[in-house]
Amino acid sequence: MNKTIEPAALFERVRHFVREWTNTARGPGVRPAPDEAAFNQLALELFALQYEHSQVLRRLSDARGLTPARVRHWRQIPALPARAFKDFEITILPPGERTLAFHSSGTTGQQPSRHFHSPETLRLYETSLLAWFQEQMLDAGRASDNGPAPAQGLRLLSLVPPAAAATHSSLAHMVETVRRAFPWRAADCCGSVDAGGAWTLDTERAFATLEACQREGQPVALLGTAFGFVHLLDALAQDRRFSLAPGSRVMETGGYKGRSRSLPKAELHAWISNRLGLPPGRVVTEYGMCELSSQAYDALAQPGAAGQNAPRWLRFPPWARIQAISPETGAEAAEGEPGLLRIFDLANAGSSVGLQTEDLVRRHGDGFELLGRALRAEPRGCSLMAA
Repeated sequence: MNKTIEPAALFERVRHFVREWTNTARGPGVRPAPDEAAFNQLALELFALQYEHSQVLRRLSDARGLTPARVRHWRQIPALPARAFKDFEITILPPGERTLAFHSSGTTGQQPSRHFHSPETLRLYETSLLAWFQEQMLDAGRASDNGPAPAQGLRLLSLVPPAAAATHSSLAHMVETVRRAFPWRAADCCGSVDAGGAWTLDTERAFATLEACQREGQPVALLGTAFGFVHLLDALAQDRRFSLAPGSRVMETGGYKGRSRSLPKAELHAWISNRLGLPPGRVVTEYGMCELSSQAYDALAQPGAAGQNAPRWLRFPPWARIQAISPETGAEAAEGEPGLLRIFDLANAGSSVGLQTEDLVRRHGDGFELLGRALRAEPRGCSLMAA
């Protein structure tokens, strides 16, 4: 490793990579091509830095014979199993610089995953999440006759508790960051945390906000977990439906972890669409983990019938790459074949750039279709943090 590399300087270079892509001029629906060489260089430098300062990653890399001196491409970087975040402190940050830790929901009585942040890595995390949220959830860079300009005119309604009440939740922090960053017409939160640490939902307050938006013809951005939407819609009278204004959209984060009855994603989205009066293409899935610093979305559908019917694969931002790894061979699965999702995320600068998940996917170009959890894998629920 080049010991002249300063972590803070490298973190800032990654942040510049994100901002440079975000600020690149583009027409409606046009995405600037990611700089593959720049991505590869940053990934290799982050790997070298993490190898030097993370004993766990160094042991894994040495065992595989994949040290920084031998790795020449991001595909060769060892991917740390996500479950390692439960058993070890996966961080290059000294204890005195760890100002925030995101926790997974975990299973009762078990150690949750922990993802530590310093002010510098948290700034990178927020830059990443805001750039991709705007691109995927606020119509940025795409022609649309289905609503207002990004955030302006939209009312934000969160089913997630405020970050002050759920201090270790990456999702609560994400929603709070989004709330602060964009010029929402108004912002409301109807989630809370009870004395036992469980997330609760004030359904009457949510209904009152939705009724006001419907009455005033005001589009709303509604953000919540899958189990939050089940609770919300279960509380809605059988014959009661909303008809939300054009431009409204929903983001659901998936996961149930025993907090409500479970529904297949297609069924849940159809239910949300039907009861809230939204076109199906306005219900968006977000894929996130507390062990990651970037999120994937299947994005708002393009306007028109063709856009509504087009496949909507989950996609990470250009500062992340994915692979589907065959559980049988350990090699990369062919496109369209099932495999375990492996992610290389530059925004994971303070922990591990490579992450091996236990989620089964099919890769479609730079996107992926989520199939479920691998056999014997624990239910994933970091977006459902309740402590």
